[in-house]
Order: sequence, then C-alpha cells, then structure tokens
Amino acid sequence: MHHDHILILDFGSQVTQLIARRVREQGVYCEIWPFNDAAEDRIKNYNPKAIILSGGPCSVTDEDSPRAPECIFEMSVPILGICYGQQTMVTQLGGKVEGGHHREFGRAEINVTKNCSLFGTTWTEGSTPTVWMSHGDRVTNIPEGFEIVATSKGAPCAIIANEDKKFYGIQFHPEVMHTQNGSDIIRNFVIDIAGCAGDWTMGTYREEAIEKIRAQVGDEKVICGLSGGVDSSVAAVLIHEAIGDQLTCIYVDTGMMRKGESDQVVNLFRDHYNIPLIHEDASDLFLGKLTGVDDPEQKRKIIGNTFIDVFDDCASRIGGAQWLAQGTLYPDVIESVSFTGGPSVTIKSHHNVGGLPEKMNLKILEPLRELFKDEVRLLGKELGLHDDFVSRHPFPGPGLAVRCPGEITREKLDILREADAVYLDAIREEGLYNEIWQAFAVLLPVRTVGVMGDGRTYDYACALRAVTSTDGMTADFYPFEMDFLSRVATRIINEVRGINRVTYDITSKPPGTIEWE
Repeated sequence: MHHDHILILDFGSQVTQLIARRVREQGVYCEIWPFNDAAEDRIKNYNPKAIILSGGPCSVTDEDSPRAPECIFEMSVPILGICYGQQTMVTQLGGKVEGGHHREFGRAEINVTKNCSLFGTTWTEGSTPTVWMSHGDRVTNIPEGFEIVATSKGAPCAIIANEDKKFYGIQFHPEVMHTQNGSDIIRNFVIDIAGCAGDWTMGTYREEAIEKIRAQVGDEKVICGLSGGVDSSVAAVLIHEAIGDQLTCIYVDTGMMRKGESDQVVNLFRDHYNIPLIHEDASDLFLGKLTGVDDPEQKRKIIGNTFIDVFDDCASRIGGAQWLAQGTLYPDVIESVSFTGGPSVTIKSHHNVGGLPEKMNLKILEPLRELFKDEVRLLGKELGLHDDFVSRHPFPGPGLAVRCPGEITREKLDILREADAVYLDAIREEGLYNEIWQAFAVLLPVRTVGVMGDGRTYDYACALRAVTSTDGMTADFYPFEMDFLSRVATRIINEVRGINRVTYDITSKPPGTIEWE
C-alpha cells in the first residue's frame, strides 16, 4: 500500500458505500470491512491513518448487538462514529445510549454549540446546518473526555468530540447528499484531522495496477470476456497496457445488443487498440434457444448458460490461457461479504461470466475490484477511452432481452433497437444524457390500434424509461418536460416501423426496478 488509507467498519448501514465514495473523493484510499471480520492483527497490519464506524440497523441496547473491536480505541488513530457508530463508541467507552425518546428520520436542523476540529471552517459556533437523521436511540450520557459540540431536537448529543484522542461521534449521516456540507465534514476528518495526503488518483492507480497485473500474470495468457459495457472494456484496455498480446478478448454477440454496439466494440478493440479479439456472432443460437420462452427468469438462465457454453468454446480455440479477466467492481466485493455473514445481492452469472472459472479451471484476474463505478469511468479516461464511451449508461448482462417482455423474436428486437436509438439520440441532442443514470426503451408485449394517415394500424406499444440515481440501488424517474416527451414519441412513431403508441414510465425504485425484467 503506497498511500495513506482509511478503514471503514461496516455495521450494516444501507449507505456505507457512500462513506467510502466520499472519502475517495478526497483522494484518500479506503476499504470497507464487516465489523465482525476485523481481527486485531488484521487491523494493525492494515495500519489505517483513521477509522470510521458506519451506521447500522441494530440498537446498541439489544443483547448481542454489534460492537467495534476494542483494540481500535487503543491504536492512537482518529475515529469517527456515524449514527450507530457513534452509539457503539459511546457505549464501549463508558457512556450511555437509550431508546424510547423522540425519533428523528429525514432532514433535521442541528445547533453548533462550540467550535471543533471536525468542523474546520465549515461550521462555526452558532451555525444551524441541515443534516440527514435516521435514528430511534440516542446518546444520553457521554464518556469521560468528550464534550457536546452540537445538538438537535431529537439528539441532545448530535455531535460529540474528544479532541485529545481525536474521537468524534455524530448522530446524523454526513455521507448522504441531504446533509449540508457533509462532504466537507468528511474531508476535514480524513485530511485535516487524520493527516492523509490525498494523493490517491486514477493516474497513480493505473501505474500501480499495471505493476500488479504484471506480477500476477507473469508470462501466462489471459482471456477477457467483453460485454460491450464500460467495466469489461476498461479492464481489457488496462490489462493490455500491462501485458500486451498475452491478452485475448472474447466478445460473444448474443443478438441482443443495442444498435451498432457490436461494430463499436470490434472497431474499438481490434482496430483502434489492436487487441487480439474473437468476435463470435452467436445470435442465431441464442434466439433459437429462446423461441417460445416468455418467463423472465427462464430467459435469464438460458442466456447465462448459453453464454458460458459459447465462451468456453471460443476460449478453447486460444489454448493455454490460465487467467480469466473480469470487470468485477468494489460494490460486488462488498456485497459478497456483508456484515451479516452472507451475500446481500446475488450477482447474475451471465453478467460476470460466473461458472466459467470452475468449468475451465482458470485463475481470476480482477483489476477493478477496488474501484467504484465512477472511478472506473475516470480510469477509462486516464487510459484514453473516449468520454462518449466511458460515460455510457449501464447496460444489463442479458441485453435487450430484459427490455422485451414476453417471447423474444428477431423482429421485436430490431424494432426495439431502432426505438432505443431514436430515444437516446433525442436525449443527447437535448444535452440531458449525463444528467440521467440510465435511459432506454421497452417494447411491450401488446399491440394497440392506431391511425396513421387515413389507415388503421395495429402495432406494438413502446415504454420509455429514464432514471436518476447514484448507485442503482434506489432511483427516481427523470422529470422530462412534456414537450420533450411529445417530440420523442412523434419521432419514434414516425421513424420506427412497428410502433404506434409511446408511454413514459414514472415508477421509482422501489417499488419498481430500473429494468422491466
């Protein structure tokens, strides 16, 4: 580890990943560990410059509720406890936490009663910033050496500080965007209090990752499955920069990609980067196996299993490969070792070509496993990938199959491809593409009556979807102007043969999902 780094101990908060993102925005590397997977030796070997305790769903008043490792309070490093993190720190250091008082959920106003190193120049005595609270319990008695530096209506100890030991506890969540100056508070902690240099950038990550790949792989061969998306593409370019022609990429064309996407992938890797590439057009095979299938889970399984078979066949033509490269990201890693001891999310096999390592007896190479999605995009730019490519919206592993409810046919996919292309083109022309997390068209499995010219039509209905999000875990529909939606609908109906009706999906996540299947 060549840089200062922070350790985040996770107690199960839904927004722990946001803490890490805010820390890394300051140019400081950090890792998230489940609280119960943090043995004393492991923590000391990691040698963090500071430790952050996350929030969580439990109550410290419950029997057997989670606790931080006692050793961290004797390591002479700064500690920041957030929400539950504050409460367990207080309890473990001799203070008291109680339930049954006034609860606070959502926005709340705190009163800064004293200046504090955690505030820097962000807040001063008398400030009344708005923060995001989410608690039922509250601190009622602070440990020896602490003082109260901010209060709120529902939390008389909203912020407490032990300046001598550099221990700080806050009842609210500075990591969420609803907290005023929340990122500044985290910056004050990791830069000013912990003394981190803030020198962790994608430029340095690139150099170190290349060294690491060369050390791992040596003179052995690597194969990488390209999905056409950002993650696998950035991984492939990074690996190629490290080991050159020891890498061969495999792009399996399922017939369910967006318009022009296969040509873009082939041109980028084979022509522009001169990376050895096998382009396997298996669209007939995939569509044949999907004939008559309309259950979404069955479609996913067919696509995933067929992908593995085709990929395996392509890999056998290369011969001698000992590594399989994947575009696994840090959220995948975090979710697979959640604090409850089991995976919180099942990663679909067709997305990260799961099942292949066991079948092919390959070692796994995951050069992006320490990065969040936004960091991968920055790394892609660092590697010279065009901004239009690295800023592309996420695309599901099964492709257009999950945007075509019901049975899939080549005709329906062609119609959907055209509608999707028109929709995204209109969004780009309006200058809205980068404001939207994900936008796409869905071809509905119903036909409707329409009138075009003097004739009757009986064609498909199309739904448009656009959402804003930070991580895809929750999402809100994008509030397009009605004039824009009207113009897009007119373009689709005029330019795409087979669609005579357009709707807009205004469902948020939850209760809906971003994709339709």
